[in-house]
Amino acid sequence: MVFSESAYGKLLEEIFQRFPSVQKTDFASAYKPGLEGMKAFCAALGNPERTFRSIHVAGTNGKGSVASLLTAALAASGLRTALYTSPHLVDFRERSRIVDATGFSLIPKEYVFDFLTAWKPYFIEHGLSFFEITTGLAFKWFADEKVDAAVIETGLGGRLDSTNVVTPELSVVTTIGLDHCALLGDTLAAIAGEKAGIFKPGVPALVGESNPETDPVFDETSWMVCPLTYADKVRPSLWYRHQDILRKMDLQADVQQKNLRTVLAAVDILKAIPGFKGLADSQAVMDGIARAGRLTGFRGRWERLSEHPFVIADIGHNPQALRYSFEQLHRYVEEGRCSSLIVVYGVMADKDLDGILPLMPTDATYVFTAPQTSRALPAADLLRRYTAFAAGRSSGAPIRAFEAETVRQAVQMALQLAQNFAVRSGSAPPLVFIGGSAFVVAEAIPLFG
Repeated sequence: MVFSESAYGKLLEEIFQRFPSVQKTDFASAYKPGLEGMKAFCAALGNPERTFRSIHVAGTNGKGSVASLLTAALAASGLRTALYTSPHLVDFRERSRIVDATGFSLIPKEYVFDFLTAWKPYFIEHGLSFFEITTGLAFKWFADEKVDAAVIETGLGGRLDSTNVVTPELSVVTTIGLDHCALLGDTLAAIAGEKAGIFKPGVPALVGESNPETDPVFDETSWMVCPLTYADKVRPSLWYRHQDILRKMDLQADVQQKNLRTVLAAVDILKAIPGFKGLADSQAVMDGIARAGRLTGFRGRWERLSEHPFVIADIGHNPQALRYSFEQLHRYVEEGRCSSLIVVYGVMADKDLDGILPLMPTDATYVFTAPQTSRALPAADLLRRYTAFAAGRSSGAPIRAFEAETVRQAVQMALQLAQNFAVRSGSAPPLVFIGGSAFVVAEAIPLFG
């Protein structure tokens, strides 16, 4: 087959349809636990994952931010650094990128096309999952490009995740929360056990956040196997500069303070390892972290999509992440950075909505919607559940909630509501927040150009 834009689009759509992805179906259908298929695929590819140094990152929340911040630090210190993350928001190629001190490049469409064309018979014969395919694609490209290092984010869990075929220089677990419980376990300890499955003998391990329920799991897993550090129990060498770094960062969510501590602790561990000595340049590390969003093309994390009106999008989707988002929104109103809140919100049907509803600001106007995936909770169901919950609140605040069939319609309604408010009040328009799911944000981003 010869590459063309149309041939590329058709082949990519065929891969999405034939091999289930969580962006098209539910996790239970798309998730393929176990490493045997991935190990065999890597062997067929010539074991590309063995040709570059890697850092492996898992966690319930924050792993995308930590992976991107760490990639930026490595790139700014002189290492040509690959980054593998999921899911993508707008372009499939976002999953695989290479970053240097000047910016990032996505995996070329021609490379994707040639790889998928050549290996599609193997995918079919061996029944690979979508994530196994994309992981093998990333590893092969990184190897062909002879990158200096790669930061690899797990897809789900850790122990049985396709990325767990790497033997990294450092294993990182960011945080542990109750998410994907049907697949990973319904206690923090059980989920920690799955995440700790990325620990390797002799490889330093870093946990971002200690917790009485999960620490024993990490301690037992690492005991006599690998050195273990808790980021929140140490003072990274650059922590004395953390307020200055946070002020300069282009990733401005409140939760980035926690992620920054994990990244700075990781830098301290890595700079003692041959091949990462460039991280001893503190100024380069801080400059890279400050520009992480621009350097790596990291999107959808407290991303400002518009100034007039003020529109922010964030993919946080579980109670742990949304607590930070909603508290930050509330503070923006208190500080006068916006007059009020309009929230475009959609959620997957398997999320802990009962845990999310109490966190939602009572004084916001909501436009509930559903992204185009079978996993989404219908907007009408979301509106009904929110209305019932809000009616039972004792605050007596009026319930201002609407529904829109599509994300596009929801964004248009929110922007119109913001404009109407500005006209009526004569003051600055409200802040429009778009979130609840990566799928909602993915459909919203292209609407803003």
